[in-house]
This record gives sequence, structure tokens and C-alpha cells, in this order.
Amino acid sequence: MSDLRQRFYIENFPVRGEVVHLEEALQTILAQRDYMPAVKILLGEMLSATALLASTLKIKGRISLQIQASGTFKWAMAECNHLGEVRALADYETDPRFVEASDSSTVLGALVNPVLFINIEPEFGERYQGIVPLDQVTLAGCLMQYYDLSAQIPTRIVLASTDKRSGGLLIQLLPRHDEEEQNLVDEDLWPRLTMLTETLKAEELTNLDANEILYRLYNEEEVRLPEIETLKFGCTCSKERCANALIQIGVDAVHETLEQQNPIRMDCQFCNTQYTFTAEEALALFGEHLS
Repeated sequence: MSDLRQRFYIENFPVRGEVVHLEEALQTILAQRDYMPAVKILLGEMLSATALLASTLKIKGRISLQIQASGTFKWAMAECNHLGEVRALADYETDPRFVEASDSSTVLGALVNPVLFINIEPEFGERYQGIVPLDQVTLAGCLMQYYDLSAQIPTRIVLASTDKRSGGLLIQLLPRHDEEEQNLVDEDLWPRLTMLTETLKAEELTNLDANEILYRLYNEEEVRLPEIETLKFGCTCSKERCANALIQIGVDAVHETLEQQNPIRMDCQFCNTQYTFTAEEALALFGEHLS
């Protein structure tokens, strides 16, 4: 149950869902920085959430969650693309409130002027950004409110994380077509699924495999399980992206940087890979050559 995403459907009803587990990818990400315990929990929940939300998109691209705030906690982001590659990062100041946590409420309660962005970036087409108020106790609560009010898709989300594993479950009642509406005879299904989903404990979500979770929750329903999808840590950094960043800051800034640092060294904050540009390489980006 290391790093996976299990989709499921309730047969003959417009209900779909996902179960996500992250272990190796989470530990790889958390090992990049010396995060405080509560921040580790928040990043674990954000990673599971992005993996869940990415599965609802039928596009090639990526989805990210980004929290911005003032105070001791500055920002955090987590991302998942259509290949199942995840990454995350956070920036904050040491705060005694971040020493212990059981869920994301510890950090969310400490945020000053917070806002949560949902960013959808398809490989082709227009980008979308949704703004989610962080006025619920937990990250799962904020996301459920967004789906219920903004997307108007009844959704229940459960998130849990430790410093070793994170997990998530999402279940949605999809819009119904006329034929489906006529065939839907069990009007109590969604209230029943909602109640069952809310019984899922954090330790069950992080410690049990997807099949056991779904059996414990929905064993009286006819649950259909497609193939399991693999998740993994993945970073989009490259020397080409770094070169584009140098081009954006301009030749004058590159000259100034070379006076202080030659070769230019650029570090990826997500994976700690370092890219170097000699003076010749950096100036060649602007068609210049060393004299």
C-alpha cells in the first residue's frame, strides 16, 4: 500500500470515489527539509488531496493546492500531475504551536489572512484558478465546502497524515442525466454514503489498504474497482527551465550575478538538484560571447 490511488464506483448509481495512500513519496518530500511536525501533517494532507483532486480531471496537466498567509506560516503548495507524480514544499518560521499535531487544524488555526488556491494547469488550454476560503477547521472541511458551494458537486473528503504515511478518501455524487434520474430509486443512497464515510478514522485511512477501507465502509453496496494507479514523487525542474528563468531576469541581471557568482548555481527547492551555468553558457542565452 505504498504509493497508490484506487478509484471506485457504486454500481448503477452516479457515485464515484478515490482512495489514496502515500508513503515513499511522502518520506522523500519531507526529507528535503527539516519540517516541524505540524507542517509535515499539513503537507501530507495537501499531497493526498491533490492526488484525489487530480483524478477528477480528464485532462493532461497538473493540479496544485497553494496556501498563502502572513504571520509565522508563509505558504505551502502541493501538486499532482496526470502521470501521478507528486511534489510539495512549505515556507514558515519556527513556531511552538507547530510542535504537535494530529491533523491540519493546528497549522490552519495559526494562519493570518489565509487563502487557499486551487490551480488547474492543462498542457494545452487555459489555466483555471479557484479561491477557497480557509474558514473551516481542517483542510478536508475547506475543500468539501468548495465543492458543495462553488462546484456544486456533493463531495465528502477525509484526509489523514503522519510523518510516515498520508491517506485520503473522496466520494462524489455526480450530476445525473435524465435516464439516470429515472433509474435512481434509492434516494437514501447519498445520505447513507455520507454517514458511512464520516465513520472513517484517521488511523484506518493511513494504516489499512484501499480494499479493506472500502469493504469496511461500503460492504453493503455494489462497489466496482478499476485497476490501481501508481503514485510517485516527481519534480519538473530541468536545466532548460533554469535557463528560461535566467532569460526572464535579463542580461544585465545575469552580468551582475556573474560578478558575484561564477558559475551561476541554481537550486531546486523541491528536490535539491543543483544546476550550474558557466559565464559562457549564461551569456550565450542572450547571444553574447566571452571576449
